[in-house]
Amino acid sequence: MNKSIILQINTVVNSGSTGRIAEEIGQMAIKAGWESYIAYGRNERPSSSNLIKIGTDKDVKLHGLQTRLFDRHGLGSKNATFDFIQKVEKIKPDIVHLHNIHGYYINIEVLFHYLKNAKVPVVWTFHDCWPLTGHCSHFMFVECDKWKTQCYDCPQKTRYPASYFIDRSKKNYILKKELFNSLSNFTLVPVSQWLSGILKESFLQNYPIKVINNGVNSDVFKPSLNSDFRNKYGLKDKFILLGVASVWVERKGLKDFIELSKLLDSGYQIVLVGLTKKQIEQLPENILGIERTENVEELADIYSTSDVFINPTYEDNFPTTNLESLACGTPVITYNTGGSIESIDECTGIVIEQGDIQGLVNAIKVIESNGKYYYLDSCKSRVMRLYKKEDRFKEYINLYENLLK
Repeated sequence: MNKSIILQINTVVNSGSTGRIAEEIGQMAIKAGWESYIAYGRNERPSSSNLIKIGTDKDVKLHGLQTRLFDRHGLGSKNATFDFIQKVEKIKPDIVHLHNIHGYYINIEVLFHYLKNAKVPVVWTFHDCWPLTGHCSHFMFVECDKWKTQCYDCPQKTRYPASYFIDRSKKNYILKKELFNSLSNFTLVPVSQWLSGILKESFLQNYPIKVINNGVNSDVFKPSLNSDFRNKYGLKDKFILLGVASVWVERKGLKDFIELSKLLDSGYQIVLVGLTKKQIEQLPENILGIERTENVEELADIYSTSDVFINPTYEDNFPTTNLESLACGTPVITYNTGGSIESIDECTGIVIEQGDIQGLVNAIKVIESNGKYYYLDSCKSRVMRLYKKEDRFKEYINLYENLLK
């Protein structure tokens, strides 16, 4: 009996949150008897799945140039995508699972023309809002609602995916609406209830929607008593306030951490992971900056030894950083933003309003007065009950099997 074949498509493989999610879904599929392929644009890392690289580094750069000059993101990489489709036609996947198809590596016109004609069931996990807009991947920070009716005159033209000259947001919106509504067997998977609500107001509202929360690897992200992180950085007696992001852009709250640092005495230590060298050089002396790491064991070690995880995000769908912190037994303070609040309850963290720096201070004091161990068991048990990767990603396998029926 031939194995069913799943093909996932994402910007990266086994790297960052979306790359690890695709990798772990592939692992679950293999365990369930499927043959798994992951197609990606860059940042190849070891994988349990068969890998297909789309295009070359040169293709990515040329696609980026088209984006910067003409706001044609998702419309470069035409030849690279044609070559990729030829490989897909040989594989003959039973399910195609899309993740992030932005990121300068794939042509959406070529891809959706193939998907429409192939009539293969398509699942699309929404990690952000780029598919719904004429340009941006997030719109909460600038409070823009044009995506509900018609994008034009984009207020975020120069933000990712940045265009420095042309504003094509109206044309992009019309094209996406046409392409993404062209499929007959299409299931949308938002990662949070908040994002599900956004989809129901978008031009994709008529397709089936199934919420599947992100999961976390509880074998890696777990409380550790053997951390040498504090000794390594001389933080033995400090109350550690941790922030983690794959990219520290404005909407992730870097400025808020800097403002927070001005209100704290020397007994506290802010630690930020995921910064660039340039960002680290610009930090005030009382913030410890660490570059991005792909070593998840090292990251789990930092979560475990920290006293509280702070996520002052202004735009987020369902951040896996919150889950990773909880899995390591560390409570979470988050702004009341998107789906970020959905992963915690009153026993595992505190929600405060966006930009309330004094509110951050007050919440930190509450966590400190209770003590981390007051939260540890609740944090861990919440993850084991709701966010174990085995449970959440099994939902995808069940979805695949139902679609094939």
